[in-house]
Amino acid sequence: MGTERLYFILERSAFSVKRWALPPLSAMLVLVETEKRIRAAGRAVLDVVFPRWCVGCGGVVEAATCQHICENCLGEVVFSRLPHCSTCGWPFPGEVSGPRRCPNCVDLDPEFDEGRTGMLLRGPARAFVHELKYHAGWHLRGDLQILARQMTPLREFVSSAVLVPVPLHPRRMRWRGFNQARWIADALVAVGGAAGVEELLVRVRDTPQQTRLDRAAREKNMKGAFALHTGAILKSDVFYIVVDDVFTTGATLNACAKVLRQAGASALGVASLGHG
Repeated sequence: MGTERLYFILERSAFSVKRWALPPLSAMLVLVETEKRIRAAGRAVLDVVFPRWCVGCGGVVEAATCQHICENCLGEVVFSRLPHCSTCGWPFPGEVSGPRRCPNCVDLDPEFDEGRTGMLLRGPARAFVHELKYHAGWHLRGDLQILARQMTPLREFVSSAVLVPVPLHPRRMRWRGFNQARWIADALVAVGGAAGVEELLVRVRDTPQQTRLDRAAREKNMKGAFALHTGAILKSDVFYIVVDDVFTTGATLNACAKVLRQAGASALGVASLGHG
């Protein structure tokens, strides 16, 4: 190829870049607005062909805050508010003076300093968590962030902290394909201003489901179930918060907190999406 021909190609390329790679701001705004309208139209068509169903009542979701929770069911969600249990975040009715534990936490010997929860697992909230956890709720991740924005005490609690999701055993992770605790931690980073998520723990025992176990059985079931991830290094000046989907007796979160405490975590908390 001759030198003049090469110069001509380079000049044409430079002209194309100048003309098309950086369009005027007005043109960019038009493109963005057009894309939004196309997406909205596409969503409207999909809603007709494949309507979105509410995980709470099973009805069709139309013009709602969430994609998969109708407004009526969203109004039934009980979000945790002050005053609440300093150990788990369970909201107290009425007025409470000073830090107090709820009846659920009286017999708990926490390895962590304090904890928060996002909502009570009743009605639509329970249905949402079950859909997220047991039915591969990938479609609920957007709603997870919307709900998290309304969990004020939880958002404030995780602000600037490093979140540590409760890990799944590798066998269960392969079968399920996702870790719902990681999804929750990611949502809290997005809406709560947490410093980030670190996978500091591993599950070394594939423990049985704890749904029907009492407190003593749950604590025994969790004994030795977790270990520090190989190569994990904890910093003494960092606030670590262990994150899980549900706080029932606190056995799982406490077992994780114990490992982190023994590894050198000086400021340590726990957080759950739901309680009950």
